[in-house]
Amino acid sequence: MTTESKPIKSGGSTSPKSDTIQFLGQEPSEGMVNVQKDLLYAYEQASRAWLARVKSEVDLWSELAARLSATRSMPEALESYQKFVTRRTQMAAEDGRQLFEDCQKLTQKMTRSLSNTGWPTTTSS
Repeated sequence: MTTESKPIKSGGSTSPKSDTIQFLGQEPSEGMVNVQKDLLYAYEQASRAWLARVKSEVDLWSELAARLSATRSMPEALESYQKFVTRRTQMAAEDGRQLFEDCQKLTQKMTRSLSNTGWPTTTSS
């Protein structure tokens, strides 16, 4: 079953152009600006988190290089690599979780923002 959304008409006019003039009393441009602001804020937060993540990746590689240059035996080098691989694997798992959370937050913001602007949403059962 699908639910059809009909545009809210402004005034008494039934022309297609006037149907798109208002969404629940807001100008479409104002509603879309709010959607864009919400999304921009979410993108900024995600960008900061990923930038910090890139820095931690650089730090990890630098630490590995420093440890390897200071090693005096093969067992020390292998231990350094083992610690590096363990930490890198943990970071990859964290990356997956962070990416999922970021996508989920963006999807929620988009859905919430669009519903707040009166953007027609349909669901099918």
